[in-house]
Amino acid sequence: MRLASLAALAALIVTPALAADEALQIRKDEMAVTVETEDGPVEITRRMTDCALNKGWLQPLVPVEGAHPVGEIEVLEALKDPDTKVVDMRTIDWRIKGTIPGSVHIPYTEVASRLDELGCTRSEGKWDCANAQKFVGFCNGPVCPQSPMAMKAAHREGFPADKIYYYRGGMLDWQALGLTTVEGMF
Repeated sequence: MRLASLAALAALIVTPALAADEALQIRKDEMAVTVETEDGPVEITRRMTDCALNKGWLQPLVPVEGAHPVGEIEVLEALKDPDTKVVDMRTIDWRIKGTIPGSVHIPYTEVASRLDELGCTRSEGKWDCANAQKFVGFCNGPVCPQSPMAMKAAHREGFPADKIYYYRGGMLDWQALGLTTVEGMF
């Protein structure tokens, strides 16, 4: 059995069980969406499942206007591109449990103050991101708000949206697809 599989199993064992019938948000402050069908209205809700990593809410595919959504193929290509950084924007506790090999760690709460690591320069209290490099940001998956928050903060500080690539699937999809992870990375 691979180390990543053992780590995922260990995480399930030490993670407190969540009620399988626990109602979760679909979007921030929205617990249900009602749609009309030919048989009448149907309420769409969200419940905790065994494979969910957290109880967040669904994130938009494009967190900042002008940013690019990407999938696993594009992440793999970015990992080989010296002009692009793949950035794990989760907290250190999550990163240690397993991350994408070759990614760098800039926690979502620190991105706006560490834009120099993405090619920006700081002068007189402002960021100049004219020479910023592309980055692919990710967190724990489609319901994790960490990387979208970080991307919004980076853009607010002057980082160009067209150099932001969002891997919304994050670690949830990466692991579900059986892609290699590494543990203990700081």
